Amino acid sequence: MGRILKRVPQVPWGRLEDSQGSARHIPPLLSTVAWGDEASASAALDELSDRVCALGFVVSEATPHVVPFLLELAGESTVRHRADIVVLVSKIYSARQWQSTASAASAKDAEKYQEKIAWEAASRDAVLAGAGVFRALLDDPDPEVSKAARDLLSILA
Repeated sequence: MGRILKRVPQVPWGRLEDSQGSARHIPPLLSTVAWGDEASASAALDELSDRVCALGFVVSEATPHVVPFLLELAGESTVRHRADIVVLVSKIYSARQWQSTASAASAKDAEKYQEKIAWEAASRDAVLAGAGVFRALLDDPDPEVSKAARDLLSILA
């Protein structure tokens, strides 16, 4: 898949689920975000966002696997919509829907959410692992990218 995203084929996308079903659609979306024209990259990022952070606050099983590729895309100056990518990563980091739902459920029902809570934790860990990317983006010549990076770094624990 080129200089960036070369590890995408190593992820078993067909065995993972995103918010819309099989995550097998994620690699072409990442590719289009990376190399598509303005309109197609924007549409692909919107669809990718819906699949890995539905409604802007619900992560899926595939989300922690996508985060490292979002980091690559955000750090690559030739990629379009990098500020939007950083904002997506911020939403992923902040997602606590499953944890919140479990805490409001009865003890018996809360157990059903443990796997989904683990997706949230793994997603946050993946974002934290990329903190260096966002620190580097603080000096990005695109003011929208540097602002998005600054906003994200301000919420990282």
